[in-house]
Parts: sequence; C-alpha cells; structure tokens
Amino acid sequence: MQQEQNHNTASTPSPLERVGVRNIETFYFVGIGGIGMSNLARYFHASGKNVLGYDKTHTKLTAALQSEGIDIVFEDKIDKKIASLDKESTLVVYTPAIKVLGILDYFRDNGFEVLKRAKVLGLITENTECIAVAGTHGKTTTSTLVAHLCKEANLPFSCFLGGISENFKSNFLYNGNKYSVLEADEYDRSFLTLSPDWAIITSNDADHLDIYGDVETIEKGFNEFAVLIPDNNQLFVRKGIDIGRPSKTYAVNEEADFYSDNLHIIDGWMMFDFHKGDETVEFAWQIPGIHNVENATAAIALLNSVGVDFETLQIGISNFKGIKRRYTINQFENGKIYIDDYAHHPTELNAVIGSIRTFYPNKKLLVAFQPHLFSRTKDFADGFAKSLENCDELILLDIYPARELQENFEGITSEWLLEKVNHDKKEVSSLGEAFNKIKEKDFDILLTVGAGNIDTLYDPIVNWLTNV
Repeated sequence: MQQEQNHNTASTPSPLERVGVRNIETFYFVGIGGIGMSNLARYFHASGKNVLGYDKTHTKLTAALQSEGIDIVFEDKIDKKIASLDKESTLVVYTPAIKVLGILDYFRDNGFEVLKRAKVLGLITENTECIAVAGTHGKTTTSTLVAHLCKEANLPFSCFLGGISENFKSNFLYNGNKYSVLEADEYDRSFLTLSPDWAIITSNDADHLDIYGDVETIEKGFNEFAVLIPDNNQLFVRKGIDIGRPSKTYAVNEEADFYSDNLHIIDGWMMFDFHKGDETVEFAWQIPGIHNVENATAAIALLNSVGVDFETLQIGISNFKGIKRRYTINQFENGKIYIDDYAHHPTELNAVIGSIRTFYPNKKLLVAFQPHLFSRTKDFADGFAKSLENCDELILLDIYPARELQENFEGITSEWLLEKVNHDKKEVSSLGEAFNKIKEKDFDILLTVGAGNIDTLYDPIVNWLTNV
C-alpha cells in the first residue's frame, strides 16, 4: 500500500503560505454557495482564516457552511461587517457566474484585491503536485473517486470537488498538502489558470456554448489544457478524444493503454476486469453504469501510475459510496425506487436514463427534469427532447435560470421544450407544484434530475415514499 509519512508537520509550509497570501486574514467569497466556491471557503476556514461571504439563495450547502462557523449574508447590501473590512488583509474571491452585484462593485471601487475563484485555485495548484480532472461530463465522479483513493492510500493531499462525497460528506478534505485533487472546470476557460502535474480528460463534448460559441472552440480549449501537463505519461485521455498531443488512453470494452471489460453484476455488485499491459486485476463496486466504470478506469490508471498498489485500489473501489446527486438511489419497502441525479446535459441524461433502463428494464419510469440555463436549453433542445422520450412519463419543470435573465432568451421556455418531446404523457410544472404532481403519478421508479434547485424535492420525496 502506498503511504507517505509526516505529511502534516508544522515544518511544511501550507499552500496558503506559499502562494504569497500569508498576510491575508479575511477571505470574502462572493457567491459562496456555489459548489466550487464553497470548497475553497472550507479550505481557508480550515487554515484558520476568517471566512465570510454572500449568496443570493439559502441552500443545504450554505446552511452547512454556516453550521461550520462561516458567516453568510443573503442580501446585496453593504453591511457593517463589509464596511469594517481592511483592504490590506482581505482577499475577495468571486465566481464569474455573477455578472452584476453591488457588493462586488463596493470591493472593486474601494481598492480591495479581487480575484476569480479559478485564479485562487490556480495559485494553490502552483505549489502542490496537482491532479486535475477535466471534461464536460464525468469530472465530478472521477475527481471524487481519485480523492477517495488518495485517502485510502493515505497520500498527503487536499481535494476541491464539484460534488459532495458520500464517503467524507463534503466537497473538501484536508489530508496534507503535497497533492491537490480538483476538477478542472472548462466554464469561462477556468482550467487554463491551473498548474496540473497529472490530468484526466473524460470528454470534450459541446457545452457552455455561451462561452465558446462552437464545439471546435471547446476542443481547442481542452487542447490548450492538455498542453499544461508536463509529461505524456501523466495525461490520461479517454480513447477517441484527440487532444493534439501524445497521452495515455483509457477505455471500456475496447483495448487502450488502460481498459476495463468483462462487466457483469453479481448480487448488486458491478464487477469488471482492469487491464494494464499483460496485467489483469478484478474490481468490484456498487456504483451502476458503464460510464462510471469508465470513470473508475481512469482513476485506477492514474493512481496506480502515481504509485498506489492494486490491492489498495481494490479496497478503495469496493468501499466508494459515490457522490450526492450522482445516481443517488433509494429503495423502499413498498417496492418503489427513487433516484436523484445532477445530470443537466443530453449526454448525461442519456447515461442516467440508459443505466436505469439497463438495470430495471421492466419498471415504469417517471422523470421530473429541471432544465438548467436558458442558453443550454436553447443550444441542446433537440438532444434534451430525444433523451426525455425514453421515460414512461415526464414532468418538465420550469427552467432554472442561474446566472441568466429570461428576457435575454425570448421564447425559450419549458413549454417550448416540451413541444419537442415526442411523448403522450408529458406536462410542465413549477417547482412548487412538482411534489404534489409526483404524488399523483403511477410509477415504479422516480428520477428527479437537474442541476438547479430541484434538489429541494429530495427530502420531501424520501419522507413520503418511506411512509406511503
């Protein structure tokens, strides 16, 4: 088993000190409730710094941050705490998803140092051996699995994840500072600010066309990211993706530098064989889906290349519990099954619904889907419609706007999208009405899916199906 000792000693400077912000005592996060912002907030809070911030929405995540001792406000106004901050000892971190905000204007107008989240994360990666996972799909599961395997191997690492690990109940974990594990987010080209030493590229499909414009520009962005990796043997790319330079390839059910095959299920366990050259190792876990075996193949390949032995990796794979809202499955005494997932792109929807159809071929499937962003709905409307036709009944929620304004996307509504779905049993619902509509339906499996605030339905649905 790969182990590194004495990785948490006082003599080792933290990445916080080495990035030159030793004099910063307060970190103010504008948009602190975002999954990527919150892990950085937790990092600095764990480093003993004063952390506070703003978000427009109360969520489970903001509540968790507050319970950990982080002060959050939900009104865009200059309160006493903001007014009392010293610009010399305060760093303001913001997400590019926020375009206009009075608080952000105040900090800029008054000479505070204001940095994008990606820039701050990039500073941290400059001073660690960074393991970065990029891809329009699969990066959250893969990076979380990499972090879990690092912990299993007791590597000295910190992780910054885009989802909540079911194993350590957070999107952040500190176990030392030699390695950093993180998602390399393509949005706003943020991943180009990182300094990765090792990387996985899971996919480069069209997404974020509001930023890139077309698929060719997205592919160019991933190629630019690939150039950042210093060694061809430390770059792992799903077979079939051209990233413009040599790399190690991985795949499922086809030969590559690293690949898995012989997928089968025994007593609820997904079994697969991992191949590295002439070596074959059997793995077993309880995470469904061929696409997830693909993610595991990449993680195993990278960690073994770092030096973690297969026995340790087998144990880590077997006890990996997954990520909240990534195929989170609940089974009830009445026979009902409830699955909740974060999918918000047609490719992701196809993977989730396809997995359900594979494992439960004769079950009646009800899908409640909340589209995320007007721009994404517009760009991939036909793909969404085709994906959603694969259920038995559909409840299509209103579009979650996030950073966008509806007046900039005239005519792009859930009603417009629903017309494209070739299905007899379909309807549009507000989020507020969705739970009551679900309770009226006849189904064997319920899938709630989307990246917005559809997650607020989770607890009410679980409570209802537990007691129905």
